[in-house]
Amino acid sequence: MAGRWPDLGVLELIVGVDDHGSLSAAARQAGIAQPNASRAIRQIERQFGTTLLQRRPTGSTLTPEGTVVAHWARRVLSEAGHLLDVAEGLRTERVAQLRVGASMTVADHLVPGWLGRFRSRYPQVSLHLQVLNSTQVYDRLATGACDIGFVESPTVPTTLGMTTQRSLHSVTVARDRLVVVVHPEHPWARRRKRLTVAELAATPLVVREPGSGTRTTLDVALQEYDAVPPLLELGSAAAIRTSVVAGIGPAVMSTLAVEEQIRSGELKMIDVEGLTLDRRLRAVWCGRRELGGLAGELVRMVRRERGDD
Repeated sequence: MAGRWPDLGVLELIVGVDDHGSLSAAARQAGIAQPNASRAIRQIERQFGTTLLQRRPTGSTLTPEGTVVAHWARRVLSEAGHLLDVAEGLRTERVAQLRVGASMTVADHLVPGWLGRFRSRYPQVSLHLQVLNSTQVYDRLATGACDIGFVESPTVPTTLGMTTQRSLHSVTVARDRLVVVVHPEHPWARRRKRLTVAELAATPLVVREPGSGTRTTLDVALQEYDAVPPLLELGSAAAIRTSVVAGIGPAVMSTLAVEEQIRSGELKMIDVEGLTLDRRLRAVWCGRRELGGLAGELVRMVRRERGDD
């Protein structure tokens, strides 16, 4: 190899061939023209002194040697990702800023208090909050646009990114429950029998958009039933709450978002037989398992307040 290091972009291409089954698919995913991708692979084949691709008219796939190289390329790319994490952490510390991405329910009802108390401890830190849905939080973490995320989705992936796989870690920072709510004059409010899960699935609901943690939790809970399409899809809990208060239809919402309206009588909570939608709210981050820096301080503060640390 004449002492030369392989190009990380070419290693991403090799991993992409392994992931997507062909060089053309890997090139498309990486945003590289196929002729340029082919030249890059030939160059590294000359550098390694072995054939990595089996070229056929129907497409190029990895040779056995190429599969071995792809395995080790994943490890190299993972470590390179860790290096970028460290460099980003150093940059963040130097400019004393913390970029937080939070899904909407957490952002509306918990994060402002957390950041306020964090700011009182670290007044020199510039805080930037991005209010997103859970899927968008994962996207921001994958691109490095956020240092720490808070999500409410029922499951958390272990890796992010299509080519350079970045390890994703999580820890529970709060708990929440979803409940069915209706206008006090809705027929369900006058029922004597408890609502069944099948009846809930068969009723058009006012829901959040796909990708939100609340929507995903509901979809998972109803996946064994023949659920009907939503009555209305809205982009925030506040908009859904307003719709339910106006009598547009029932919804499944976080107790954090409707606690006050239930207490005042504006909304009626409906029990559903056999359905409990408890969920964990999590802090999520990329890179090393041990979360350090300002993001680590924020998560440790939140967990200490909850009694977990």
